[in-house]
Amino acid sequence: MVLDLDGKKAWIFHGDVFDASVNHAKWLAKLGGWGYDLLILINRFLNWILFQMNKEPYSLSKKIKDNVKSAVKFITNFENVCTELAIEKKYDYVICGHIHEPKIEFIETDKGKTVYLNSGDWIENLTALEYNNKNWKLYKHTKTLSVINDEELDFEYENKLAEQFIAMVGK
Repeated sequence: MVLDLDGKKAWIFHGDVFDASVNHAKWLAKLGGWGYDLLILINRFLNWILFQMNKEPYSLSKKIKDNVKSAVKFITNFENVCTELAIEKKYDYVICGHIHEPKIEFIETDKGKTVYLNSGDWIENLTALEYNNKNWKLYKHTKTLSVINDEELDFEYENKLAEQFIAMVGK
């Protein structure tokens, strides 16, 4: 989808169109999907235990992704393909989420420039993008809701919200 945001073109898509495993090795993508689903179930149990111990939630899948070289290479290639195409098509923003790696990055090449935005996700990273007053912000939910760029917001963490989150993840 392409949107006009205050006179600038924003290209918004999920991103799996650039994933070779989804497009050319569907069995591998399905196997990965089943493994990911199993990991999420195990993670729910782990986070339930951590909650009982009054500890912060932990993301197994994020930890695994962060430590796998091929995942890092895939992420870099994915971002390059997205931004090169966005620059070629003269999009001011390219917004996606497929790789779940939260980021806002200004990209400039000899062919042009764009802003790459990835919302991350609400399951592993607890992140979200916001566009307001011609500005993008990337939020990360921690004990205090904050902008990833270390600009703290004045929202206090409420135990009720944590209980709702644990209840939602546990279902």
